[in-house]
This record gives sequence, structure tokens and C-alpha cells, in this order.
Amino acid sequence: MRSEGKTGSLLISAFFVFAGIVTLWDTQNYTDSDSQVFPQTVSIVLIVCATISLVMTLLKGEEDSGFGDGIWWRRALLIASLLIACFLMPYVGFLLSGIVAFAGGLIAAMHDRWSGKTGLIYGLSGLVVMSAFYALFRYVLLVPLP
Repeated sequence: MRSEGKTGSLLISAFFVFAGIVTLWDTQNYTDSDSQVFPQTVSIVLIVCATISLVMTLLKGEEDSGFGDGIWWRRALLIASLLIACFLMPYVGFLLSGIVAFAGGLIAAMHDRWSGKTGLIYGLSGLVVMSAFYALFRYVLLVPLP
């Protein structure tokens, strides 16, 4: 067993347990109890899943060396597109920033050759998915979106 993978997994799992606890603690300051439900639920799920990962890594360990083989720019593009979408959201809104995140993730995940038909299908499906999320949050869940 390689120790780099185990150490990295332990550190990341511990970080997410800590992040979940901090987020759960932060929700206690929310004045509206309805606005606490979603962040508290996500925090609890994050804590539980990260704790399971932490325990499983301690008991079983990791067989690979962490990141494994792959193309570094795909990982960087995914992270960059999500960060850009987060920073754009207050200025261009939920829908347009979601499209930026979706497009970046799609480009990072696409290993096959692109064609006009593939681009059109993925682009239209992305618009449908992002519009559905927008409608769900805005009109069904009544979440105020930027």
C-alpha cells in the first residue's frame, strides 16, 4: 500500500468533516428557521460521508497513490469553471453562471472527439438542465436567486 494516497485521503476526509462542522455551527446564527434546513442537511450528510471515508481509509487504506493517472488541465478546468461561476453569480445571475460551470465541466469530462452534433446535443441538454434547476429553485422552492 502506498502511503501518499492514504495520507491524502485522510487529510481531505478530515477537512470535509471539519468544513461540515463549521457550516453546521454557522447555520445556528440564521434568524429564519426555514433557511437553516438545506445547509444543515447538507452539512450533516457531508459530516457523515466524510467520517465514513475517514474510517474506511483508516481500516482499509488506499491502493492507489492519490490522484492517479490523468490529464492535469481537465482537473484545473473543472475547478476553475466552478470558481468562475461562483464569482460571476452575483453579477450575471444563477442561470448564466450555471451555464459557465456546466460548460467547463462538460469540456473537462469529454474524452471523445467533439462533433457538431455532439456539441449541439450537449449544449441543448445543458440549457434544459440549467433551466430546470432555475425553475425548480425559483418557482417551486421559492429560493431568491441572483
